[in-house]
Amino acid sequence: MQSSRLEVLTFGTDGWRDVIAARFTDANLGRAAQAYAEHLSDEGLHSVLVGYDTRFMGRRFALQVGEVLAANGLEVAVSADYLPTPALSFAVTHLQADGGVMITASHNPPDYSGFKLKGSYGGSAQDATYRDVAERVKAVRPDQVLRGGRSNIGDFDVRSAYYGALDALVDVELLRSSPVRLVHDAMGGSAAGWLAGYFARHDLQERLLEVRGRPDPLFHGVNPEPIPANLAVTAERMRAASDGASFAVATDGDADRLGVVLPGGEFFNSHQIFAVLLDYLHARGGRGSVVKTVTVARIVERLARLRGLEVVETKVGFKYVLAAMLEGGVLIGGEESGGIGVSQHLFERDGLANALLLAEGVAASGEPLGERFAALEAATGWRHAYDRLDLHLGGAQAMARAAAKLQDPPDSVAGREVTSVERLDGTKLNLADDAWVLVRASGTEPLLRVYCEAPTTADVGRILGAMEELVTA
Repeated sequence: MQSSRLEVLTFGTDGWRDVIAARFTDANLGRAAQAYAEHLSDEGLHSVLVGYDTRFMGRRFALQVGEVLAANGLEVAVSADYLPTPALSFAVTHLQADGGVMITASHNPPDYSGFKLKGSYGGSAQDATYRDVAERVKAVRPDQVLRGGRSNIGDFDVRSAYYGALDALVDVELLRSSPVRLVHDAMGGSAAGWLAGYFARHDLQERLLEVRGRPDPLFHGVNPEPIPANLAVTAERMRAASDGASFAVATDGDADRLGVVLPGGEFFNSHQIFAVLLDYLHARGGRGSVVKTVTVARIVERLARLRGLEVVETKVGFKYVLAAMLEGGVLIGGEESGGIGVSQHLFERDGLANALLLAEGVAASGEPLGERFAALEAATGWRHAYDRLDLHLGGAQAMARAAAKLQDPPDSVAGREVTSVERLDGTKLNLADDAWVLVRASGTEPLLRVYCEAPTTADVGRILGAMEELVTA
């Protein structure tokens, strides 16, 4: 009877996230930590690193998790300060830990926090781990959570070693010899000061200007997701730029995702970033397959095939991309949300590393990002237009009703024939003229996402409008 009254903790595409003081409470966080401790112990694993971002009570939550893990007999260290998620993932491999916990809600609104898990390989925990922890936590009562292990918690600082890993990835001398200059918008998140620190390490601090570089649990008044709605400050900075900034990069709340704003204030989206990174890594001699989630634009697969590279498509969630990367032979993998992983570096998304690779690509070619992407469009014969709607429908029943309307898909959308239907993740309708629209429930927030790619921005708008009308009618 008692266990049936326990709150259900939902583990989505990358861990558990909830609103602080509503469902993300000390009691529930202790249950999650206890479930993870039992998972590790049963797997014969012994050591865990815990990190945290700049959200409210991040360090307090991290120490609480560390206390529970240590009370279960695990060797635990908590980061000495906030750090990006990719830095924690690197630390797990660098310090040879068996696993990791990152206290972050990534790009979610400021009132959220979260509980991400990492594997010994330095990347998101695999689906089997999350399923096991999610199942165990259902049976853990707050009075079963072991505590009192805080005196056994160590600490760690991996910044210098992480910078060394970036040195192994990036041609710093090429950057030094070029006129490339960056603006970095950390959005108040855990990348604050980290990219600036890397440039200072190489005496290139004059090449980087920080925007919203002060850590802020309210993320300077926006959600820490690097999309146009949240980047007005950065866009205005790039419209007013007089110091020759090549482009601006914006990292999300825990710095595993990346957005880009071009000179003049134009947003350069995640699909464009993915395509340019893919092409530059190939030009550097990189080989291997290209892994993309079902929501990533077709220009990425067209470009990969043009370069003679195999394309693998997965469900939404970097853990699915990771599963392919762990099998080996992957050059690059990414998702629509701006999370892109380069196997040469980490089995993990890394917004800071990708920002540096973009800068290196511009330095190598002497060609601005916008011009480079236009050349890729011409080479692939594909004009890229893309957008996404996030529909707040008011609860699980409304979401279920909307999904049910696509069990029998329409014959056409906005005047375009539906040529085929895919159900790898949600419902994807392939349309005439290589357009498509996908409807799926978010794995991290209570909303329905509608994604669309079509030849023109006007086409995208019409298709999204038609699908919104269909699912909300």
